[in-house]
Amino acid sequence: MNAPERATERRALDPVLQQAIDGLSQPQKRLPAALFYDDAGTELFQRISALPEYYLTRVEHALLDARSDALAALLAPTSARLSMVELGSGDGSKTALIAGALLRRSVGLSYFPIDTAQLALQQLATRFARELAAVRVQPVHGDYFDHWPVLPGDHAQAALMLGSNLGNYSTSEAIALLSAVRARMRAGDRLVLGLDLMKDPQVILDAYDDTAGVTAQFNLNLLTRLNRELGMNFDLARFRHYPCYSPLDGTARSFLVSSVRQVVHSTVLDRSLAFAEGETIYTEQSQKYDRAMIEQLATGSGFAVVGELTDARRWYALSVWRA
Repeated sequence: MNAPERATERRALDPVLQQAIDGLSQPQKRLPAALFYDDAGTELFQRISALPEYYLTRVEHALLDARSDALAALLAPTSARLSMVELGSGDGSKTALIAGALLRRSVGLSYFPIDTAQLALQQLATRFARELAAVRVQPVHGDYFDHWPVLPGDHAQAALMLGSNLGNYSTSEAIALLSAVRARMRAGDRLVLGLDLMKDPQVILDAYDDTAGVTAQFNLNLLTRLNRELGMNFDLARFRHYPCYSPLDGTARSFLVSSVRQVVHSTVLDRSLAFAEGETIYTEQSQKYDRAMIEQLATGSGFAVVGELTDARRWYALSVWRA
């Protein structure tokens, strides 16, 4: 394959795979968090969510269960019709609690879940058809901003980003993403963010280093996906999962560590990548927040914080912003 042909093939790659190749070409190799969620990754994350160490899903679900009516009042204080756009919806199990509370307020609800995982969207559609048939559901498969839905003009809008998914982004990246969300909203529209808060460092570290090793499988599945979709020959036995957490900046980070000196080849791209023994691939960050950080993100992206719902231990927050 000559250079022009390789360039053409690179341009034709799925954007997430292109980000992966670009990231692996950097001095500090890295992979985008969006690469995690193929069907296998989605199933592994569902297993992680049920682990005793992984408190995030459990605490967020309990908070939504207990405070869904209060959240619905913040989302639609006066509106009879609401379009709800969710970024990274997963299977919709938590959002169903919000939808139920909005229906109890007699809000006419349209729901646009956006996700890159087709399996999760299929599970979501089945759940809502069975449990919340009054909600008009239009699943959207793909990137948030390439597929932002056209909403009815007489509907208020609420955007959701739950599961502390915003924590996958650095502060500058998060402000850029939130500003892009703001650009698609009208004054007065709402944004709900599920945000993991700073707490005992050991509690946080354990959440990314479970004793059953499911999180390690989730991390290593990135390499399985690259093998399948880019014709690479990663030997998963030659890499290990390494998590860490810094209470100084509130960031949990995950890496894959090469245990030996090795070269990995891609038949799709006709190129090789060299790894030194002990070299790392930076696979994920999971930011933990305090109140000052939340205010900084809101004001930096064109929002004002109008409400915050937390659990009794203040481990987790549902932060409600107004455009």
